[in-house]
Amino acid sequence: MNRRPVFLITILCFGFAFFYIPILSMMVYSFNGSRLATVWGGFSTKWYVSLVQNDQVINALILSLKIALTSATFATILGTMAGFALARFTKFRGRFLFSGLVTAPLIMPEVITGISLLMVFILLADATGWPTQRGFTTVTLAHITFSMVFVTTIVQARLSQADRAIEEAAMDLGSRPWQVLWDVTLPTAFPAILSGWLLALTISLDDVVITSFTTGPGSTTLPLLIWSKVKLGVTPDINALATITVVVVGIGVALAGWILNRAEKRRLLDERMAFQSND
Repeated sequence: MNRRPVFLITILCFGFAFFYIPILSMMVYSFNGSRLATVWGGFSTKWYVSLVQNDQVINALILSLKIALTSATFATILGTMAGFALARFTKFRGRFLFSGLVTAPLIMPEVITGISLLMVFILLADATGWPTQRGFTTVTLAHITFSMVFVTTIVQARLSQADRAIEEAAMDLGSRPWQVLWDVTLPTAFPAILSGWLLALTISLDDVVITSFTTGPGSTTLPLLIWSKVKLGVTPDINALATITVVVVGIGVALAGWILNRAEKRRLLDERMAFQSND
């Protein structure tokens, strides 16, 4: 009778081990004193010190953060608007085309997206003289283009499941449409909006393919820098950089989960209090 649960637990443990043991090994070998990434040469933190003193890594990190924060913010704004339109306005001319255009980057290979954006920037430069060179602006626009799709999907799913009776009740009580949007709709969609922003930020920080097509000399992001170094062989400083990334992402995910959990509890409490006051 207990063979099935034991088998499922074994498979689950194997799956977790398959994914997380390499990450833990990388984190352990980031403290390796040897210059060889796979040969243990004693405990040392010199690779973390070398990262702090490496201007190339620092500049790439700063550029990646600027691009990620800017693109995630604009992608969240545009994606929230698109998700709201698709969830609340179910019938308007061109809705099918608009929905298809919004979701197309989800199923399109990144190589095709990167080539398409590169051609757009080249044609714009020939026709208008802008952009004069590819760098921060072109990479940011490219990241906004494909990351807003994920925000749109998340926000649309959230608003589609939300109870519209609350918004209608607010309208009946005299609230104007903008007040309903600000006081009811946006708080309801806030967990999805925050999740979309975090996802857009993560995708931007992680992207290599599209960035390689839309960037230029002097605008190397951190993923591109890591990719160029790994092609020559994994070194302990890359392990140290990846370890810092894993720790920061882990803290960010835990913090985001805590914020979303509090927001959801507060929303449920407000809805309960609203229904009790109406009764």
